[in-house]
Amino acid sequence: MSNWLLALSQVKMSVHGRDRLPSHQPLVVVSNHRSIMDAPLLMSAVGRPVRFACHHYMSQVPGLRTMINALGCLPLDAPGKGQTAFFRRAMNALGDGEAVGIFPEGAAPMVNKTTPDNLNSFHRGFAHLALRAPVEELAIVPVAIAANRETTNSVVPLRWLSIFDSSEPLFQQPGWHPAVFYQEVNLLIGRPVRVDARLRSRYRAKGPNNLANELAQCCQDEIADLLKQGCY
Repeated sequence: MSNWLLALSQVKMSVHGRDRLPSHQPLVVVSNHRSIMDAPLLMSAVGRPVRFACHHYMSQVPGLRTMINALGCLPLDAPGKGQTAFFRRAMNALGDGEAVGIFPEGAAPMVNKTTPDNLNSFHRGFAHLALRAPVEELAIVPVAIAANRETTNSVVPLRWLSIFDSSEPLFQQPGWHPAVFYQEVNLLIGRPVRVDARLRSRYRAKGPNNLANELAQCCQDEIADLLKQGCY
């Protein structure tokens, strides 16, 4: 389905660093996020299905819910409810050897208009997920999506989306939800972070949040550097 969506969009895509991808092991793919095209593009770049985390409201909207189910997405729990159910589903997927995709900036770059080289601070949830996953070894793979040509349309008033998720502060603001469609885009695969017994031992010794913060910052810095290379 991802390949069909990309063919339909006629986006011109270039992938750099594919040789860095680990083979035959679970992956946590992390990336910047501005467009509904990001998930299909990343699946094409890594060459395998990826179970992407998506905003809770997407699982509540008819039609959109059908699409995210077809793509194998993992909806986040409702805001304020914790992420116990999401973490359980994501860990099960990693335990089965699958790839899980996380957009660590959260939903803000999708709702607020941004430039292609913009990068918000990363949340550290993906690092906790990788370090707690029930597998012997996996890799966190940072990927930068660098658009060189794109169009932006306004699709729906933000406050209309509060019908599906009244607890989301982003849906309480005025204005319209932008929709970014890439015409020409570079995907740059960064240096994977190996998560194994040695790193998990540090996780326990240093305190969970300390190492998770380090990993989140490491991936954020890597993607920021890749964006500088890819946006021209």
